[in-house]
Amino acid sequence: MAFAALPCAGRACELALLLAVDVSGSIDAAEYRLQMDGLALALRDGIVVEALVEQRAAVALMQWTGAGRQYIGVPWTSIASSEQAKDFADQVTAMPRQWHQYSTAIGDALVAADHVFENGPECRRRVVDVSSDGISNEGTVIQEGRRALRARGATVNALVIETDDSDLTGYFWENVITGPGAFVVTSNGFEEYPERIRQKLVREVAKQLAELRN
Repeated sequence: MAFAALPCAGRACELALLLAVDVSGSIDAAEYRLQMDGLALALRDGIVVEALVEQRAAVALMQWTGAGRQYIGVPWTSIASSEQAKDFADQVTAMPRQWHQYSTAIGDALVAADHVFENGPECRRRVVDVSSDGISNEGTVIQEGRRALRARGATVNALVIETDDSDLTGYFWENVITGPGAFVVTSNGFEEYPERIRQKLVREVAKQLAELRN
């Protein structure tokens, strides 16, 4: 799989970040819009932009839903300037939804993420930022994708959107996240998503940059 731009050859890429967004049938059109607009807004946040640029990050976005249904909506793109960060965020905002009515295949999404890294840029850290509002109910078992990503040295973090009392947060802690420092952020409903994804990206990108500086 080709990607839009390699990190600058004169400076190493510190972070390859794959944003994996759930577009399964449980998410309606308004909720999809909240996700895309919230994610784009977070990617324009000054703290996030500064950290991405300083790390010469490579970022891509994948939509995912049922078994065998994963789509790279925005391919690997080097973020070496605030203008490139803004352009990436604009592409997220404008990205059309690929599917509307399929199940939730988290295992397939993780396996696909591993393939995306296999064909992506060489960066010191690899992180999957997966968001979802449900448990896996179709396709490859999650453990297969987790094992592949762990073997690649990747970290899987999650943002879960709680819409009932099923403790989706606990499910993701136990079954989905993996790798050094992996964590889960909880959004209580879709309305909280924009602020929670901003907090998650700050923790994922800026906090890691601060640790690198130290």
